[in-house]
Amino acid sequence: MRIGILQTGHAPDALIGRTGDYAAMFRRLLDGEGFDFATWNVVDGEFPPDVHAADGWLITGSRHATYEDHAFIPPLEDFIRRAYAERVPIVGICFGHQIVAQALGGKVERFAGGWSVGPTRYRFGDREIVLNAWHRDQVTRRPPQAELVASAETCENAALAYGDRAFTVQAHPEFDAAFLGDLIATRGRGLVPDPVLADAEARLATTPLDRPEIARRIADFFRQPRG
Repeated sequence: MRIGILQTGHAPDALIGRTGDYAAMFRRLLDGEGFDFATWNVVDGEFPPDVHAADGWLITGSRHATYEDHAFIPPLEDFIRRAYAERVPIVGICFGHQIVAQALGGKVERFAGGWSVGPTRYRFGDREIVLNAWHRDQVTRRPPQAELVASAETCENAALAYGDRAFTVQAHPEFDAAFLGDLIATRGRGLVPDPVLADAEARLATTPLDRPEIARRIADFFRQPRG
């Protein structure tokens, strides 16, 4: 199965040499699941020729906001709507989670409670899953076709399912503790309040992450039978 990664942002230059860009992080997250990958840097205007250029689409995170005036956002929303209509499965992560909701009629806004950074507990039904967060925006109104899958104390719409067509998550399963710590150092200072960063750094050292579980959920979503 070929997964097309739609990269909507770039990792900090200071970190790419160690971690690779966001697409490389998702390849590592889903390593061993039997997927082939191709990447399009949609943030730079590079789009697939059509929605059937891959068997499924994964939309990454970004430093941009979905409601900002960037040239790549309207064509990305059009692409999402076409893929959704053609039943080509979509996974969205952080910005990807938000842009899918926005493209399909939901609302994304800056959260009045501020930033969520570091290990965060998400309630998936009766299961608690801990993943790294890095966001200030969130989905404040779900599209009518979206089903709530997970919530957190500071993020009601933390994961959404759109039948077998899309599965989206606000958290960053591709971010391990080391990358999140480096992201705090390279991008967080002066952007996120210092007390929020200090609290996140303290929790990074002591809180295990459930990244493999979300990787399995993403892989199972892509592989599920579709009519």
